[in-house]
Amino acid sequence: MKKLIIYFAVLLFCVSLSSCVKQNPNKELEQGILKENKIPESNDEFSYPIKKDVYVPIYSDIYNKTKDFRFQLTATLSIRNTSQKDTLFIKKVDYYNTIGDFVRGYIKQPIYLKPLESIEYVIEEEDTAGGSGANFLITWGANKTITPIFQGVMVGVSGQQGFAFTTEGIVISESE
Repeated sequence: MKKLIIYFAVLLFCVSLSSCVKQNPNKELEQGILKENKIPESNDEFSYPIKKDVYVPIYSDIYNKTKDFRFQLTATLSIRNTSQKDTLFIKKVDYYNTIGDFVRGYIKQPIYLKPLESIEYVIEEEDTAGGSGANFLITWGANKTITPIFQGVMVGVSGQQGFAFTTEGIVISESE
């Protein structure tokens, strides 16, 4: 009887612990998916007074010691709407590898981030598809001038040492 009580206590603890774990945000694409009435009418279904493409460098691995030894990293793309009043609309979040080949897209249809909302996309440590020169290309739009933040955050741990660094997105094309 004692073993049965201990078994259920451990089981209850494990279930409660697993419910506290945040799921991979890449699987939470429902966040911000546009409703029918949110997309303005246009030929390309994504027409805003302000429209920009942003390039964000991502390092899914880096060289360590020699060119033959690579250190795998977990990389996170963070998109942050810094506006307190206006919505940030995102048309695409595409991931490319070192040689510029498309690897995958992260959204199937435009999404939006309400004021001060953020979203993240994670490249897991085991994902080697991008390589040391990987990048994201993001197309976004807004009804008014806003200044969203697009950052790459790379984290690596080896033994007892760990490190992290960030990259900033740069605008590569715009139309206003």
